[in-house]
Amino acid sequence: MTYEILMALIVFAFVSSITPGPNNLMLMASGANFGFRRTIPHMLGIGLGFTFMVLLVGAGLVQVFDRFPVSYTVLKIASVIYLLYLAWKIAHAAPVKGQAASGTPMTFLQAASFQWVNPKAWAMALTATAAYAPGQTLEAIILVALVFGAINLPSVSVWTVLGQQMARVLTNPHRLLIFNWTMAVLLVASLYPVLWPH
Repeated sequence: MTYEILMALIVFAFVSSITPGPNNLMLMASGANFGFRRTIPHMLGIGLGFTFMVLLVGAGLVQVFDRFPVSYTVLKIASVIYLLYLAWKIAHAAPVKGQAASGTPMTFLQAASFQWVNPKAWAMALTATAAYAPGQTLEAIILVALVFGAINLPSVSVWTVLGQQMARVLTNPHRLLIFNWTMAVLLVASLYPVLWPH
């Protein structure tokens, strides 16, 4: 991989990791509702889960979609259903004071598994391996995965910190309710590219 391609990959990894999407919206909501420390497993699940996903996609998993096009439709339906479920959970999150007793943030395994039904994660993984792993060699695929692994976690952590800072304003149950519903609506809106691709 040339220096120019590596720099382009780093920029792509940063921009695609830090811009709004299902992962970042859920992390912001989790940071606001549960705080930074309790959201760490969620962040690690995203970072490591996505890195593993890039490795498998680059290793040829995408060929499954080519051979069995119906599998892509099944994935799309599962993605929509799961994102709607997560939006409902965010919208109905308990007030901050009740979280310690009743609420639980997403676990490491839940967050890692979510990458497989996250439309943005699929788009990122497919684009990264197609554009920045020329020849689909094992070395290039591993390098793409490592770059994403190094950049993704710090990038998504910004959204958790943002949510945590917003919690200072969300001490009123009414404001928290508005915030949670706004996050839920934005999460549903993130489905637009999946349901109506250009």
